[in-house]
Amino acid sequence: MSEHGFHVHGPHDHELEHAAQHEPEGFAGQLAVMTAILATVGAIFSYMGGATQANAGLYKNNAAIKKTEASNQWNYYQAKSSKQNLSELAVELAPEAKKTFYVDEIKRYKTEKGEIKLAAEKLEAESTEWDHQSDVQMHQHHRWAQATTALQIAIAMAAIALLTRRKWLEYAVFGVSAVGVVTGALAYLHI
Repeated sequence: MSEHGFHVHGPHDHELEHAAQHEPEGFAGQLAVMTAILATVGAIFSYMGGATQANAGLYKNNAAIKKTEASNQWNYYQAKSSKQNLSELAVELAPEAKKTFYVDEIKRYKTEKGEIKLAAEKLEAESTEWDHQSDVQMHQHHRWAQATTALQIAIAMAAIALLTRRKWLEYAVFGVSAVGVVTGALAYLHI
């Protein structure tokens, strides 16, 4: 600065001030902003992919637990059937005074078996539903993974486009990015 308050800027100073006051422009600036956006969206997609994969595992575990509970109920049903069969045999072999006891036992076992069968069928249905939910989550996980992969490819292509300064490659970045975002939207919509 001069003593009279007058200051002359050099060309370099002018460019530095201009760069500090304005957003990045042109090819490099556009790719830099696009890469930052892609990285952010890709991180969100990656998180969603991990969450749906974890849910699928939890749901599959719940299905296995319900299947085991149903199996236990069917084993209990089988035990009651065996006892009923023994009581039916006892009706044939027991003296007349004991037959009424075994007939009552047969009725009791039939009633208990009906309740056990309903419980086992309910548990099997729950297991099937958990399996279905797991399959849905895995499908959604695959969509999130596809979307994340497309965005990662677009980010790599953006770096190559920046280094080579090829405009057609920049357009390819936008195209692959669009594929990634659309695939992410499909995952979000459970399609």
